[in-house]
Amino acid sequence: MAEGTVTRRPTAVVIGASATGLLAAAALADFADVTVVERDRLPDGPEPRRGVPQARHAHLVWSGGVKAFDELLPGLTGEIVAHGGRLVHIMGDMVSRAPNEVWFRRFTSTHHRNLVCSRDLLDSVLRARVLADERITLRQETTAFRLEGDAAAVTGVHIRAGAGAGAGAEEGTLRADLVVDASGRGSRAPQWLTELGAPGITEREVNAGVAYATRLYRAPEAARSIDFPLVNVQANPAKAPGRGGIILPIEGNRWIVTLAGTRGGEPTDDPDAYVDFALSLDDPVIGELVKGLEPLGDIITTRATANRRRYYEQVKHWPDGFLVLGDAVAGYNPVYGHGLTVAAQCALAVRDTLGATGLGRPGLARRLQRAAARPVAAAWDLAVGQDALYPGATDTRPNSIERLLARFVDRAVETGARNPRAMAALLDVMSLERPATRLFSPDMLVPMLIGPRRPHLQGPPLTDAERKTAMP
Repeated sequence: MAEGTVTRRPTAVVIGASATGLLAAAALADFADVTVVERDRLPDGPEPRRGVPQARHAHLVWSGGVKAFDELLPGLTGEIVAHGGRLVHIMGDMVSRAPNEVWFRRFTSTHHRNLVCSRDLLDSVLRARVLADERITLRQETTAFRLEGDAAAVTGVHIRAGAGAGAGAEEGTLRADLVVDASGRGSRAPQWLTELGAPGITEREVNAGVAYATRLYRAPEAARSIDFPLVNVQANPAKAPGRGGIILPIEGNRWIVTLAGTRGGEPTDDPDAYVDFALSLDDPVIGELVKGLEPLGDIITTRATANRRRYYEQVKHWPDGFLVLGDAVAGYNPVYGHGLTVAAQCALAVRDTLGATGLGRPGLARRLQRAAARPVAAAWDLAVGQDALYPGATDTRPNSIERLLARFVDRAVETGARNPRAMAALLDVMSLERPATRLFSPDMLVPMLIGPRRPHLQGPPLTDAERKTAMP
């Protein structure tokens, strides 16, 4: 290199300061100077913000996501726990009924630990950690409205800056070696690509018609002295409508209670009928635990729960310099809790791919899109395998192989409910740590075929102490 020559550091633009966008920025920072473009003004602490419509409902990060969090940002999980989050053993710290109405035993022999807290807390700690990196710049109240480039390569993004960022606001162009769309379910990437002359994107939707209603409660006084378990009653796809719910103990001595129901069985936003709905579930345990508690705020409802996937990785002539991540690629029914885990694993896949190649090579964006598709596909198959069974969920009925696999998964769940080795295999898959082929391992097949066959539990496995503290 000639004396005085300065090598330009690559640049990247991330659209959206969502969890996906922040994780992507963290993954890119070792390889580029990153600008995060966010249309809203972000809160300073663990407070709600408009751009996360699901934030009020129950969230958790599966153990596969916990590992990805800490690999991307060492110590991040510990920071969240230090601020009030919990790492809970699944299934030891959970009282859960499976979709086939089998109660799981509370095994503590598996290594799976899920992160539980409010979404506001998680986002706040993640924002503070990522945006403290001097290689990452945040541009708030700035809207991306069009890509710069052509069908062969994206070279930047057109932006509008200023509060509201509507028509007439100050416009400009951010040029970049890589533009990442992490703008969520409302992503305009298909339209932007069409405007550049790129081919259309194949999409699929599986919509079980699930509606959610969430209310925050003050935890029972006596329950604050113990780590009260998560309580989960999952809906049964074999019944229409399917209805379920979850109690998620979070920081601040609070319980998030989320109730769910498919078409014809949607939960109510009527405060006088909310607990009655919980009591009407196939098992009334959630209603029994909640009745008499002090509510903290109104009931929040949502119906935007469809599984929707865009198959960007299948585009043969994908433009260099452009990548789509997170809900902009695939959004899942929130009942499965996989969105945050997939976001972290996709960001990790991006980092690992860049570590092997660096930025700027032809065809890199397509390799990144394909790498990100692997964790997306794993979560998609788990969600759609259940939701496609609900009436009206999809125009394409499950074929014979899909129905056979669904029956096998039911058997795997029944086996896992009674056998710790089988449960570990089941959780490896559900946590997105291992592929679905793990269900065909000896750990699952041997107890499935030859036992020992312990009887199923007849009710929720709350301990006497837990019942006493929550249901005096």
